[in-house]
Amino acid sequence: MTAPAVLLVDDEPGVLYTLREVLSDRGHRVLTAASGAAALPQLDDAAVVVTDLQMPGMTGLELIAAITARDPSLPVILLTAHGSEKIAVAAVKAGAYDYLTKPFDIDEVAVVIERALEARALRVANKTLAAERALGRRIIGDSRPMRRLLDATARVASRDVTVLVRGETGTGKEFVAHLLHAQSARATRPLVRFNCAAIPADLAEAELFGHVKGAFTGAVGARRGFFAEADGGTLVLDEVGELPLAVQAKLLRALQEGEIQPVGSGRVEKVDVRVVASTNRDLVAEAKAGHFREDLYYRLAVVELIVPPLRDRVDDIPALAAEFARRYGDKFGLPALTLEPALVAALCAASWPGNVRQLENTIARLAALAHDSTLTAADFLEQRGHEAPTVAVAAAAAVAAGEEELPAEGGPSLREQVEAFERGVIARALAATGGNQSEAARRLGTSRVTLIDKIKKYGLGTGGR
Repeated sequence: MTAPAVLLVDDEPGVLYTLREVLSDRGHRVLTAASGAAALPQLDDAAVVVTDLQMPGMTGLELIAAITARDPSLPVILLTAHGSEKIAVAAVKAGAYDYLTKPFDIDEVAVVIERALEARALRVANKTLAAERALGRRIIGDSRPMRRLLDATARVASRDVTVLVRGETGTGKEFVAHLLHAQSARATRPLVRFNCAAIPADLAEAELFGHVKGAFTGAVGARRGFFAEADGGTLVLDEVGELPLAVQAKLLRALQEGEIQPVGSGRVEKVDVRVVASTNRDLVAEAKAGHFREDLYYRLAVVELIVPPLRDRVDDIPALAAEFARRYGDKFGLPALTLEPALVAALCAASWPGNVRQLENTIARLAALAHDSTLTAADFLEQRGHEAPTVAVAAAAAVAAGEEELPAEGGPSLREQVEAFERGVIARALAATGGNQSEAARRLGTSRVTLIDKIKKYGLGTGGR
């Protein structure tokens, strides 16, 4: 996993250079920005921010306000000129972690930064522990995108509003919905899940709102709907974009008025339900195409949470794989399973279009077919034979295993395998950053010039920022 970074923000090159050298010597990963505006795109990769107070454009105080609004748990240390202590104290009251006066003592700055990093790590660990206790299961997600999602989930859970959870198939939308319920005041009340895609359109209304005896052919008795069953608790609407338009209108009324009307009944019932909806569709585009009610979208998306795909949280793959190995080892009655380093490298290099669910199923299959207590890269590559695994996956496994094999007869050479691996890593970084070369270079820990050379070498395109 990438080490947490210290983000230095100052318009004085000498200050940036001095602090970067000192912190690098102490083993820290350091990012720099010459302005507040330049710092904003780098916040996702920072564990602590050190910023000057007086800078052209965005001031240090304005940067602190932007950081607090975006991620209140990110500690910010303010550097001020002598005589600005009153402003610095106000900044601390507004959310800054600490302040230091220029000219500063280098060792003192380093100590304050290390203390802030420890506080940040403790805060993250405590939040995760509280969430795990509420949910009753372990949470894997130490990457920055997942920490931001978990922070947002914890904040909105206690606020009784409708939430729309968006994400690709297999990312864990249901997990987020359950976490919202577990951390809410409704945690002791029912949690009811309704899969909108699994119910025929002509039955969806009766399933959601209930029906009376004789309401339609086959209705041999009255039945309470999912809304009534969730009264006082939370109703999770999985894949809400699949609901027929006619049912969407009645769902809108239930959300607006807190009322439902069972099919075939002239009686209106009051319900107290918090709705958490999930979808892998772009509901705004669906509304423009006439497939989803625009007014319902805005009613559902009072708060919108985005679950990141696995390609954006590669740092979490080793921990996820280890947790799945533990879980399925226990389920299958196996001795404690371990993952060889070559397997971990191959998992991180592989593509996962099915996201976390696909990774979990892969580990489950490896555990079910395991020869002993160690899951290996060889087994993984054999299992993925029908999926045409990339040379990059095999190269990553070989590199991690320390292998220096001679090329197979007619197969790619070691250099070709390593280059294929490198090309795949760069391609994924460019895809994850929307082609932003500067951001991709930062994530890969290399210079933009070096990255551009590699892009040209591997024919990945020359456009970008």
